[in-house]
Amino acid sequence: MAEALAEGGTKSAAPRSGTGPSPGVFEQLGAVADAVLYEGYLLYPYRRSSTKNRVRWQFGVLFPRDWVEADGPVAPGVSGSADSWYQQTECLLRLRQPDIAGVRVRVRYLQMQRKQVQEAGHRPVESLRTDDGTVHLTFDEALPRECEAEVPLDELLRGGHTFVVGAAAGEDVEALPEGAGRVVRTREEIRAETTVTAEQLSDDLCRIRVRTTNTAPAPPPRTTRDEALRRALIATHTLIGGDGVEFVSLIDPPTDLEAAVRACRNEFTFPVLGGEAGDVGHVLLSAPIILPDHPQVAPESPGDLHDAAEIDEILTLRTMLLTDEEKREARATDPRAAAILDRVDTMPQEVFERLHGAVRSLTPIAPTPPADRPAWWQEGADDGLSPTSDTVLVDGVPLGGGSRVRLRPRRRGADAQDMFLAGRTAEVAAVFHDVDGSVHLAVTLDDDPAAELNNWYGRFHYFRPDELEPLGPAGSPDEPSAPAPAAAPARHTTDSETPAAEAE
Repeated sequence: MAEALAEGGTKSAAPRSGTGPSPGVFEQLGAVADAVLYEGYLLYPYRRSSTKNRVRWQFGVLFPRDWVEADGPVAPGVSGSADSWYQQTECLLRLRQPDIAGVRVRVRYLQMQRKQVQEAGHRPVESLRTDDGTVHLTFDEALPRECEAEVPLDELLRGGHTFVVGAAAGEDVEALPEGAGRVVRTREEIRAETTVTAEQLSDDLCRIRVRTTNTAPAPPPRTTRDEALRRALIATHTLIGGDGVEFVSLIDPPTDLEAAVRACRNEFTFPVLGGEAGDVGHVLLSAPIILPDHPQVAPESPGDLHDAAEIDEILTLRTMLLTDEEKREARATDPRAAAILDRVDTMPQEVFERLHGAVRSLTPIAPTPPADRPAWWQEGADDGLSPTSDTVLVDGVPLGGGSRVRLRPRRRGADAQDMFLAGRTAEVAAVFHDVDGSVHLAVTLDDDPAAELNNWYGRFHYFRPDELEPLGPAGSPDEPSAPAPAAAPARHTTDSETPAAEAE
């Protein structure tokens, strides 16, 4: 898919001088980046008639400024689920080899393409069936685009570098068999640019800013969003790499860099380290959704289903259950929908079985489990356990249903959303023992107006015992005063709400 993306995109790169990042630095992020690019492109049941496929492209959409600010300025947020006219990434990098230090930036997005079916005589129609039984539907498609520049760090420090990330207008005409009509695909010009600058914070530390802006003229007043999308960058995200430098995690920074991380201003995007966990930070993904450092696509995933917030097995089973008529409509809706149906219809049994799930966190089973760790693999091992009445000791205090706690997400390995809850107070609802012998406590936030409803539904936040600080009853003298909440990661998804639950 990365090769097809490069072929279909545009590229603006400075000539290589030996100071830039190695050419393959972004390929390790290809699968995750594509999951971001196509998240929500077309959702199950992959048919034009589906309501959810009439309201598309909700992340990383950059419109012309005058159109998106017609009712007032947009308020910057930590992710790109709000429409904007720009996207800004700020990150820190350490200089490891100043003499060769260079930065490569690749901006990726979708360009909307209007597919219009016309019958003989070039009259526009919503659908057309040819003599061979094939149905052709009018629909909006999108093409992947990417633009890239690599620049020596010295140039960025001297004033920065700006490069064009737009895409040309175009029209393609496809004749249908037997003179039945034609399909006309049209694209409006995308005008946009990216500016990269750097600021030296110390001898071995720099802050990099990457700002992508839609510079197209605004469409006429009261233009609908669907029409304005023709001039927008869709699912915009940025890959940043470097040679002679090392990127700093903005989710889990070293203690001595916490203040510098808080000073970073990331707007409508969320940067995370790429590569495998433990890798040196040579590459960074700045996406319009919240991801953890080192995001990965599950190896069991057989291909993109355009909804990484769902589980591949569920979507595959649902797709298998589509009727023949529904499948015909899906195939006529979009070539990518047809590819999904082909893959599902021909999926080998062994590949389907792998979709049922994999547990990667289990440790080898000891012949004799410790006394304080239930042997879940033995029949009846969970007898006598009760989530609502069990307790677990934390700092010598038994915590169970009704206990009050302060949330202290661990610095390493915490869910990205949990970091925003640091310092908040909550009430324990239940204690759960996991199949690997670990313990998690379900909590409800004290200041959550929907706490009672969430409790009724059984929707909680989950934390390990070492992420909780025991508190006394509300208003009691032994309750510690609340410290200032920890800073959120420098500028979307909880467990299954992230565009990569294809991502682990």
